[in-house]
Amino acid sequence: MSCRMRAASSVSIESIRLSAANRIPKSRKMRNFQPSGANFLELGYRIIVDFDGTKLSGASMIQFGIPKLSWPPNQLKEGHMTFTRLSFAVVLTASLGLSAEAATAEELSVATFLPPQHHTNTGMFTWFAEEIERRSGGSLTMKLYPAGQLGAGPVQQYKRVVEGVADIAFGVNAYTPAVFPKSMLGILPGKAVTADESTRAIWNVFDEHFADEYKGVKVLAVGTVAGSLFIGNKDVSTLEGLQGTKLVPFAAMTTPIVEALGAVPVQMPVTEMYTGLSTGTIDVITGSYNNVTQPWNFWDVSSHIVENVPVAFQVTYALMNEERYLGLSEEHRAIIDELSGLPMSLELARSFDGADERSKKWISEATDKGYEWIIVSDEERARMDAAVAAGLETIFADYESRGVSGAREIYEALNQ
Repeated sequence: MSCRMRAASSVSIESIRLSAANRIPKSRKMRNFQPSGANFLELGYRIIVDFDGTKLSGASMIQFGIPKLSWPPNQLKEGHMTFTRLSFAVVLTASLGLSAEAATAEELSVATFLPPQHHTNTGMFTWFAEEIERRSGGSLTMKLYPAGQLGAGPVQQYKRVVEGVADIAFGVNAYTPAVFPKSMLGILPGKAVTADESTRAIWNVFDEHFADEYKGVKVLAVGTVAGSLFIGNKDVSTLEGLQGTKLVPFAAMTTPIVEALGAVPVQMPVTEMYTGLSTGTIDVITGSYNNVTQPWNFWDVSSHIVENVPVAFQVTYALMNEERYLGLSEEHRAIIDELSGLPMSLELARSFDGADERSKKWISEATDKGYEWIIVSDEERARMDAAVAAGLETIFADYESRGVSGAREIYEALNQ
């Protein structure tokens, strides 16, 4: 990217940050600081300077000959020197030891609690990384931090992206239900049977019903994974078999459905389910085909896998810290805008559906099966669907009692 000079010669400190994992509190940030001529700062932080719309980023310590500065910003001393537009660019670039093109390079940190080989990493995030690098000519890249490297525990993913611990985070809406009450309605069994179908249904009504839940972050993707199976250590192919079963659903909000089926809901993140099944803490989980095989390998700790059950969906997201997004160049923001929303969400859905297809193949080819595969009869499935319908009515009433209006209408819009 060339350093284009225009008529104005003001320099603004657009953002100052330690790193994606340790941001300075807002009270200690300078926004739109407009000195006369040029203001030189000595700061032990990474600095991004916007010179007439061209962003130049430098090394962690930049010294331009002014005494060490103090906080807060109103105590900053200014050093004024007069430069022509061209000479300022030359001096700045030389001081940074970088060309303008290299200085604009940005690397986005991506936090996920999932293991490196998980299909969201090898699928969606690989696609995203390749696209942003190709479209930017290499000036915009991403670095993946899998398996909780930027913080353990999937429940904290939303907090990590909001607070800037990561530039981008992958997470599960059900782990922060108070933040996404309307999005959670996409979890409920309905018309869709695949992640692609469910994800498209969400985006058909996203702007009307869900967008307000994502204010303060940049939405890259919202998509689903289909929970088509009951996986565990009990035969739950009938309502009688479900009675008293300790069942892990996709979200606590589906408790009325689980109870209508006769089971006992137990909440547990996916990262703990293998141990829960092996120790008997839980009996059965709602899961997908890819939960059966690698990387989760629930078939190792299950005696029964039940198919043709009411399909629930886990709603997931890839979100970007809004301040980090706004701090990027116009060119880089445009690239992210082109990829985010439905395109990246469908890549997310394809990651899950593709993993399911691979797992189905592995399951069919497996010779040493330590579990029984059961397909629910149509008659028994009708009984289950009737129980689900009764549970839905309880859920809609609960939403109304909590002041979240229109739950039934949103559910119906998702299942047109």
